[in-house]
Amino acid sequence: MAGKQETDFERITRLAEAAGLLEVTRGTSYGTPALEVRGKSFVRMKEASVLVVMCALEEKEMLIELAPDLYFETDHYKGWPAMLVRLDVIGDQDLTQRLISAWRQKAPKRLASGFVTPAPN
Repeated sequence: MAGKQETDFERITRLAEAAGLLEVTRGTSYGTPALEVRGKSFVRMKEASVLVVMCALEEKEMLIELAPDLYFETDHYKGWPAMLVRLDVIGDQDLTQRLISAWRQKAPKRLASGFVTPAPN
């Protein structure tokens, strides 16, 4: 299982780098690999093939309703600005958008204002 988790985390790291997210570092959150911006975690592995992504509550509700095959929550995350992502189902383009959105939520305003969202491929 650890090998699969590393592969998923490497994918997340690669997509964050490709998106040009600023000041991203690797860390850990609740004992699992995470990506942080200025010391604040914005995504972390929950378990093999499941990622915790920070997101606004309104956005979370909409995404879970529109794409329950990709996004979901457990009771633990109800009312919390984070949702779970099925990494074995989500495509790179959608995952990149979730990473950018989560990064924007946690990055300091001045840093976030200097980030330009890349054009889709």
